[in-house]
Amino acid sequence: MRQKKILLLGGSHQQIPSVTLAKKMGYYVITCDYLPNNPGHKFAHEYYNVSTTDKVCVLDLAKKLQIDGILCYASDPSAPTAAYVAEKIGLAGNPYSSIEILTNKDLFRKFLSENGFHTPKAHGYSALADAICDINSFKMPVMVKPVDSSGSKGITKISSKQDLKKAVEYALKFSRNKRFVVEEFIVRKGYQVSGDGFIVKGRLVFRCFGNDHFDSASPYPFSPVGSSYPLDMPTRIHDKIHSEIQRLFTLLKMKTGACNFDIQIDNDDNIYIIEIGPRNGGNSIPQVIKYATGVDMLKYSIKASMGDDCSDLQMVPTKGFWSANLIYANYEGTLKTVQIEKSLKKNNIVDLAMFMKRGATINPHLGYNNTLGIMILKYSSMTEMLEKINNIQKYVKIIPE
Repeated sequence: MRQKKILLLGGSHQQIPSVTLAKKMGYYVITCDYLPNNPGHKFAHEYYNVSTTDKVCVLDLAKKLQIDGILCYASDPSAPTAAYVAEKIGLAGNPYSSIEILTNKDLFRKFLSENGFHTPKAHGYSALADAICDINSFKMPVMVKPVDSSGSKGITKISSKQDLKKAVEYALKFSRNKRFVVEEFIVRKGYQVSGDGFIVKGRLVFRCFGNDHFDSASPYPFSPVGSSYPLDMPTRIHDKIHSEIQRLFTLLKMKTGACNFDIQIDNDDNIYIIEIGPRNGGNSIPQVIKYATGVDMLKYSIKASMGDDCSDLQMVPTKGFWSANLIYANYEGTLKTVQIEKSLKKNNIVDLAMFMKRGATINPHLGYNNTLGIMILKYSSMTEMLEKINNIQKYVKIIPE
């Protein structure tokens, strides 16, 4: 019998787990992207130098290889490609038109507004001049974002219209479609909600909500540096978030697959869906959720992409206290070592992966590409977890040459 083929879009450090698990599950694994030196490719059976955002070229590759499934893991930019290819050649996947809405911030804000969701006032633009004409209609501060970037790249918060030009120029550097969105700032209560979920036949059957953590001292404070579980909010808020996400997926006619959340709660407990990524989260979110719940989100994502039955997946509550934290620096230099406090190493860290060795160039944290490593930790209580994460620089020190 022919071995089934799966095409995985991307081969970065973040995507290595998808390559290795798909092989372990017995599939013939093919990877593609435009970076042949990405470390994930060496674990695949085959690699092709084709950009994951080039839908037509990936479709041609998929037809040529006669693949049985396609998956984008931990990558927003390649999600439309996966949906496009799956739809064109009749593979398992979610509607391409819905994925386009979820992965374009201006389309998504418009969709939320038209369907009665709480959402900040927002508008998408292609030209700075149009935004300048409209800016007085927005309440400051506002966020300026590329409509189609990933990893929170290209985002600026401004409090004056005099800063708009610089913010737009920065956003456009990270937009493939050369469009940006301006949206009013939300004053949130508590942590931003992170985490992953899984849809089966249109129903959100599993979700694990967590707390997003940011570094206000970072040169780029909008990119998460960690997430912790469970979410530090009452059960009624968990249920309210779940209900809003389910309503969204029903409207979008979503089918089966993973999703990643960025959600904010205001002081009136209104739910603001900032982003729903139609893929597993990055920064080891599926791995820490597996520790916290026993549910292997990645395994279900691979099964879904191959058209296999996922109906056995059920809601499982978080047991214990867990986090995934990036190891990063806020300055430039050359890496000598990473010094981890002994008690953290002994009592908390359950998994540690370093991506850079001594002599590597350190760059300020601007997203996952500048990460030195990542670790998964367990804790005895919510109090211990939040104290250590919010003061992680005391426990993990980057020592330069």
